[in-house]
Amino acid sequence: MEKVLVVGAGGVGSVTVTKMAMHPEIFKEITLASRTVSKCEDIAANVKARTGVTIRTAQLDAMKVADTVALIKETGAELLVNLALPYQDLVLMDACLEAGIHYLDTANYEPEDEAKFEYKWQWAYQERFKEAGLTAILGAGFDPGVTSIMATWVRKHKLEGIRLIDVLDCNGGDNSKPFATNFNPEINIREVTAPARHWENGAWHETPAMTHKYEFDFPAVGKKNMYLMYHEELESMSTHFPEIERARFWMTFGDAYINHVTVLQNIGMTSIEPVIHNGQEIIPLQFLKTVLPDPSELGELTKGKTCIGDIITGPAKDGGAEKTYYIYNICDHEECYAEVGSQAVAYTTGVPAMIGAAMVMNGTWREPGVWNTEQLDPDAFMDMLNTDGLPWQVVELEGHPEF
Repeated sequence: MEKVLVVGAGGVGSVTVTKMAMHPEIFKEITLASRTVSKCEDIAANVKARTGVTIRTAQLDAMKVADTVALIKETGAELLVNLALPYQDLVLMDACLEAGIHYLDTANYEPEDEAKFEYKWQWAYQERFKEAGLTAILGAGFDPGVTSIMATWVRKHKLEGIRLIDVLDCNGGDNSKPFATNFNPEINIREVTAPARHWENGAWHETPAMTHKYEFDFPAVGKKNMYLMYHEELESMSTHFPEIERARFWMTFGDAYINHVTVLQNIGMTSIEPVIHNGQEIIPLQFLKTVLPDPSELGELTKGKTCIGDIITGPAKDGGAEKTYYIYNICDHEECYAEVGSQAVAYTTGVPAMIGAAMVMNGTWREPGVWNTEQLDPDAFMDMLNTDGLPWQVVELEGHPEF
């Protein structure tokens, strides 16, 4: 395998194809496609300037299966990397099945008209991909993605199983904007305003959004307020690691961000229900997205670091008492911008997408079927994180933090 089609020309897409171009021994032909081909052309110019590699560009309406199939056949792509909107996951999986190529994405499917994301729609493709002899990798970003692979690595090398897991996502960066999101505003705000859920003792427990807050001292970042949220890796890990008693996800937000989101929600600007404005139907959240800063343009402004990882407790390999490990990555916004022209939030998603694609291309992850990243062998992926810009470390804690 040597040809890849990347769909989506946002900040993550830019990072992914730039890092692919740095591995010409794996990705010999790269095509970047989007509804707006000018975005692809801008990214291609940046890739050429930084790496000397020429990538192809194409215009594509990813909601049209026939168009995607035609582009796959035209390019000869053997893997489609989906970095478009989550609403497009299923149609792109359909296109891969029809064209006979492998699939990888970074976020699970959610209906466009309902803020509800879960894996049931994509898991339903398991037999179709298996029978076709094709591989589909779900959630190969950082969270989900690296956080799940980190859990598998700890489970493989340090513990007999996982009893408790907390995924902690901290962005300590500052872009000097009064209000901006670090990735697609529409997806970000849908996640933040959704009810929080966590897995505990065999059941889901739901609480109102942003009601559980805890201050945590993050390595290389410092003390930040983190909030309990729902994130898709909780569903997949609690499914594939049935021994888990409790799984939670936390993300940091500053007070100004929380205040802005609260006001926007109170006045209806975060709604996904259509409204009539000047005789035209619009969706408030989609309109809000158009007036907020584009996350792909924040790289030069953003300073500081991110720290993302897992705190995991479970029975020790030697049969002794339980042990707790904190496994995490620290990423510097300015270093990311110097390397690929992006801030760290896009970098921490785009680099794992590239590595996941490399795992498929080189045959490491190519068992037919539909797989979440925690179901796959973690070692080669974890090694590549260390060599491709996202080095990680693991430390033993005295016990699981009480928060």
